[in-house]
Order: sequence, then structure tokens, then C-alpha cells
Amino acid sequence: MTKVIIPPATIGIVGGGQLGRMLALAAKAMGYTVGVLDPTPQAPAGQVADFQLTADYADQAALEELARRSDVLTYEFENVDLAALEAAKQDAALPQGIALLAITRDRIAEKTFLRDHGIPTAVFASVPDAAALIPAIHRVGIPSILKTTTGGYDGHGQVDINGTADLEAARALAAKTPCILEERLEFRRELSLMVTQDGQDRVRCFPIVENRHTHHILHETLAPAPGLAPGLAQQINGLAKTIAEALDLRGVLGIELFESTTGIVVNELAPRPHNSGHYSIEACNVSQFTAHILSICGLPLPEITLVQPAVMRNLLGADLARARQVWPAHPEWHLHDYGKAKARPGRKMGHVTVCGGELAERLKAVALEEEDCED
Repeated sequence: MTKVIIPPATIGIVGGGQLGRMLALAAKAMGYTVGVLDPTPQAPAGQVADFQLTADYADQAALEELARRSDVLTYEFENVDLAALEAAKQDAALPQGIALLAITRDRIAEKTFLRDHGIPTAVFASVPDAAALIPAIHRVGIPSILKTTTGGYDGHGQVDINGTADLEAARALAAKTPCILEERLEFRRELSLMVTQDGQDRVRCFPIVENRHTHHILHETLAPAPGLAPGLAQQINGLAKTIAEALDLRGVLGIELFESTTGIVVNELAPRPHNSGHYSIEACNVSQFTAHILSICGLPLPEITLVQPAVMRNLLGADLARARQVWPAHPEWHLHDYGKAKARPGRKMGHVTVCGGELAERLKAVALEEEDCED
């Protein structure tokens, strides 16, 4: 069981992006004090926190200062310096620990962990350098996907291998950094769910949702996943429980899955709140952000329930400006602006959630057609 930490204790968040912002808002609503470490002045999380330390994530002195000023530490992204975080544990509690990050930040370690605990994954092989590429292809086959073992997101840091024409790009990527080669599965759709373990060691699963992507970036999340067979839902919740218990999980964990032609396959784990869990702010009895705070602070959580169905749509780049223009005509919208200073193509600037009604109505409500907006 995790030590109980109650308000007005200070929660230190490593990372000041939108996930940190929503964590901070959830914590502040409960009466906690919140500090943030982020290199960007007035970062999204820093705007709503009690204080921000403006320094690089690898700045060990800054991380230690955050720990000294905090009672408990957490993080909003995977690429935190593990040694610096380990040192910071001397001054503040770190309920999520180091092992969770070590497993989930490295795709080889992550897939090996899943396989060792009986969790179905795609066939995979390690590609530590360019010379290992062809042997890995012989093992995994084609079509396949070569991904960097660390970093990489929203389609970055990967090469699709469909034939010999793709080998040059694949070799170039493998020559730069260690990679993993994964079988490319035929799948019907991507599913995901958030899971956590509360202060009394009870696993709590969020609803299973369907994710739809555009250009490798999450576009929409449908909660609950339409037409999910009860037996499949039971299997997925069982896999989530196995993973949470094996990790002795604290905080929330995102689990991405494929509903493939041969069954459920776990694709990736995210040791933090996840884009596909944003719908929970309005649609569940407990949001993923509140659940994360309660879990790391050793507090109990009720069973998680979906109060009303919802669709969440990401606002990327200029989408946020367009959404602001038409927002007055959409009273059904729950609009979230992440407070980022500059919009860039593909950058997550906010999201919209619409609850209730029929699925077709919710999808139409979040369509944000460009022709409906002025330039």
C-alpha cells in the first residue's frame, strides 16, 4: 500500500505540457499544492500550478529542488532521466518508481515484459544496429514496422517495410539508433483503456474505447468502444489487471490494443495519463487525472463507471483557432484549450468532448468542418 498523502501537500510534476496541466487542475481541485518542472516559461501546466521551475528535464539540480519542495513526485512523459529521478527520491515520495519508466520507455523491454506475463503482442525482434535488420526480417517477416526502441511518437521514428524498396530507409534508421522490428498486424480497429491501482491495492479499469487516427495522430476517441463483445471486454479488462498487478502500478497507465483478425494484441503502454483518456473528464465518475492523483497519494478509488457516452476530438495546429470561432454555436461542446503559445501543424493544442446522444450525433458535433469556419 502507498503512503497516504493528503492536501495541502505538494505534488511535483516533471513536465509542463497539457497532461501536466490537467493533472495540476485535478490536484488543485482537491486542495493540493502543485509545482512543475519544465524548460518553457509559462508552460501549460505552469500556468495553473502554484510554482514552476524553468529548467531542462535533465537538470539534476532543478529536479532535486522540485523534490525538496514537494511531498510526492510524478511525471507526464516517459523520457525523464532515471538516475536523476532516483536521486530525487531522497527528498520526495515517488510511488510510480523507476522500474515502470525503465520498462515503458524502451520498446524491447516493454514487449519482453508483456510476453513474459502472458500478454499477447505482435511478433517482434531486436534490431540493435543495421547489420541486425535482415536477420530480424527473416524472423518477423514482411510487412513489418521498424521503430526506434526509445522516443518516437505520432508516427515519428519508424519505417514501414513492405518490400526491398524500403530497406534503404530502414537501414538508415537502424544505423542511427537501436530499433525494434514488429510484425504489422491486420487489425479491425485500435482500442485502449486506462487502468490504475488505488491506495488499497485495488485495480480500477476505465471503459474500453475506440481510437481513430489521421496521419498517425489520434483524431477521435469513442467511449465506449462501439459493438464490443462482452467476452472481449472481459478479456481486455483481465489483461489490464494482470499488467497493473505485475507492475504494482501507481498512477494511471494507458494500454493501447489492436482488435486484430486473430484476437486482441497489446501494442503499447503509457505510464501516465493518455490522450485517449481525456473523455473521462466529463464522461466518467472519476477522470483519469483525478484517478492518477488519488493513486499516487495512496487514496481509495471507487469503481470507475461511464456516466454517459462521449466522443473526444483532438484539436491540432490551427484547429483550435477554428474551434474558438464556431464554439458559440456549439453549446454541447466541452472545449479544452491547453494554453500553448504557438500552433504548429500536428501539435496538440486542445480537445473537444461531446457527451450523450447517439454516436452519429456526437461524431457530427465534433467534425469541425473547415468550410464552417472563417479564415
